[in-house]
Amino acid sequence: MKLIKHPNVVSLIEVMASKTKIYIVLEYVDGGELFDKIAKYGRLKEDEARRYFQQLINAVDYCHSRGVYHRDLKPENLLLDSCGSLKVSDFGLSAFSKQVRADGLLHTACGTPNYVAPEVLTDKGYDGTSSDVWSCGVILFVLMAGYLPFDEQNLVALYRRIQKADFCFPTWFSSSSKKLIKRILDPNPLTRITIPEILENDWFKKGYKPPQFEQEEDVSLDDIDAVFNDSEEHLVTERKEKPVSMNAFELISRSQGFSLDNLFEKQMGLVKRETRFTSKSPANEIISRIEQTAKPLGFNVHKKNYKMKLQGDKTGRKGHLAVATEVFEVAPSLHMVELRKTGGDTLEFHKFYKTFSSGLKDIVWTSEQQSDETR
Repeated sequence: MKLIKHPNVVSLIEVMASKTKIYIVLEYVDGGELFDKIAKYGRLKEDEARRYFQQLINAVDYCHSRGVYHRDLKPENLLLDSCGSLKVSDFGLSAFSKQVRADGLLHTACGTPNYVAPEVLTDKGYDGTSSDVWSCGVILFVLMAGYLPFDEQNLVALYRRIQKADFCFPTWFSSSSKKLIKRILDPNPLTRITIPEILENDWFKKGYKPPQFEQEEDVSLDDIDAVFNDSEEHLVTERKEKPVSMNAFELISRSQGFSLDNLFEKQMGLVKRETRFTSKSPANEIISRIEQTAKPLGFNVHKKNYKMKLQGDKTGRKGHLAVATEVFEVAPSLHMVELRKTGGDTLEFHKFYKTFSSGLKDIVWTSEQQSDETR
């Protein structure tokens, strides 16, 4: 949950542990469950249901951008604060992108039966993004109808209805809301509407207000070690006067041609969350040029030795764009610069890098993009 900092997601404040217990301190949300509101007052008016659905989609979209799939979305896990804003909670069954198998799918069937996507029930693997979208569609139906679209006493009968998307709309649903829900509750995950498509839907966009992110606190550059390295031997202290030296094995493991993550990203048509280039310029000059190029693009620059944090001052669709960079010494006169997105939208990172790299042309020797073009 520490990966998620969104106004519509319950914040993780602290984790503490004793010898026998683990204590998790969460943001206090005093408005109760959305489920209780439905149970007490019945179905919501369309505009109110739409507002909660907009906030839900914003939160889920952000979670997915951080590689987190909730997998148990339902009104009981949606809380309301004192202002009536929605807060997604209970990530106990959530999965991370690292849990995706070689086929690009998750394989643990979980969730609450009435809200589970049909592909989760088949036990053949499922895409966490698409299955969460289905659950959001069931929630929207419940908000507007006051009851579940799929509800049977017998689990076998329930699963059969879910797999066929066998449900009926109440008469009070507007035609535009029915069209959207039908596209969400599509039993085929390959043709089911995606979140980017939902965000462009006319019914969804009515009265839409983008989430308001708080400006992130100053970043500790010690945290960048966690972005780039997994072991203590790679840590750079204040005493280091040179960039970290990289041996042949480390260079190969970081190179695009040998990265399995990159292979899967290409197969899935995703924009990379990281990139790198090499330079024959001195390390200090590289650091200076990165700072000079990033600041006019609206980025605050935090430096420590040969690690940097570039923090965007504009709020994008998924918060502030943040980029961690580090300079490595490959040879006495050759350096590799690695950039990784640590916050914000991946597409925004891609656009940023295109502009950013054009300002560094005279110090770049080769980049991954150039390598791609020559293949």
